[in-house]
Amino acid sequence: MAEIIAHPRKAVAINPLKTSAPLGAALAFLGLDACQPLFHGSQGCTAFALVLMVRHFREAIPLQTTAMTEISTILGGADHIEQAISNIHQRARPRIIGLCTTGLTETRGEDMIGDLKLMRARHPEWHDLSVVFAPTPDYTGGLQEGWATAVTAMVNTLVPDGEATPAGCAPAVRDQINLLAGSHLTPGDLEVLREIVESFGLTPIILPDLSGSLDGHVPDRYIPHTLGGTRLEEIRAMGRSVHTLAVGEHMRGAADALTQRTGVPFTLFDHLVGLAANDRLVALLSDLSGRPAPPSLRRRRSQLVDAMLDGHFHFAGRQVAIAAEPDLLLALSALLAGLGCTIRTAVTSAASPVLAHVPAGRVTIGDLDDLETGARGCDLLVTHAQGAEIAKRLGIPLFRAGFPLFDRLGAAHRVTVGYRGSRDLIFEIGNIFLDHRSEHAPGHPPLHHEEDDDDRTIGSQAAAG
Repeated sequence: MAEIIAHPRKAVAINPLKTSAPLGAALAFLGLDACQPLFHGSQGCTAFALVLMVRHFREAIPLQTTAMTEISTILGGADHIEQAISNIHQRARPRIIGLCTTGLTETRGEDMIGDLKLMRARHPEWHDLSVVFAPTPDYTGGLQEGWATAVTAMVNTLVPDGEATPAGCAPAVRDQINLLAGSHLTPGDLEVLREIVESFGLTPIILPDLSGSLDGHVPDRYIPHTLGGTRLEEIRAMGRSVHTLAVGEHMRGAADALTQRTGVPFTLFDHLVGLAANDRLVALLSDLSGRPAPPSLRRRRSQLVDAMLDGHFHFAGRQVAIAAEPDLLLALSALLAGLGCTIRTAVTSAASPVLAHVPAGRVTIGDLDDLETGARGCDLLVTHAQGAEIAKRLGIPLFRAGFPLFDRLGAAHRVTVGYRGSRDLIFEIGNIFLDHRSEHAPGHPPLHHEEDDDDRTIGSQAAAG
């Protein structure tokens, strides 16, 4: 069990690792169809989050702000919220507005729930508009926590109460399941998970579904809100599903809320990277559907096993330093440790129950400065794009993971879940080790610069023949 270390004496974050909770909430709302995320804060708060998301996804991001000023911050921002919702409703015509607070408005303190009730009473024309409120101050948690808060708010606001209870009038749909997606899953990951679930004859409702809205497609016309994602009708039908899959410990709160509202049971997966986690997923889907795993999945499992056999020679004994959000940290470190790497340094952004299960001696809740201090002499650095300068200074190869990835194309399409995604992840990291051979890596013999041992053996056999 890893020891969890915080820095009570560190007065300032140096090269911060954490991304703000409002950004995480806005990102979750972008996974809903016909939705408009709205920041209740200053224009600067919104601009910062907008720039990061645009650079990561390389797409137009619909994000609005209440544009709080010095005066409205002191006197209260209810008028700004009301005006912003009215403008968005009239001009963009979304079906959902995701209202996220920021550190500015949370510090002042406002009765958002009460204000929204009064606003709706004054605006009967909003009858076809759902407003989901997510309290996400910048000073509490990070991207993962903001995402979790937003998804829980979606469940509590948009899912009808009691549809799946015995007294409910709507019958359950036998082949329908819910999938609560964590913030560490890319649009590409969600596409793969949908394919896996559908291969068992099941129909998934994914919440939120970035694979529908931020998968890099080009719309045939301009739409001022999200295009694609989880539809409002699908969210309202989640109470009729037979089971819920929650991916990521930070999705536990949303899964609990959904169970309390509808009675639908849930199963939580810490992550879906590697052999054991995906075997557990396949076994559950087989039980829910009453069908055996399809041949395509069996084939991909065999390919993953072969990739593990091929790759472990190059992973064994390698020293790795990782900095990521808690659930992503667990997923990547578990895979690397399972292949023989030593997680020398593990840094994360916020406290989480999963940190105790990270296969490292200790986990530091800190910043990228902590990562740089602990990464000296390691064979691999794993973090988001902000770690590129650290890798350059230390002369260590970097595997980019998490958010943001603004210096690479295709961040939204990277796949690391499922048998196929885990296989490709092993190959990608293994090739980094091959490109940056270390003759001092403990636990395995020195690697040759000119040719692999396998190549030497094949060459000797050919000469003998």
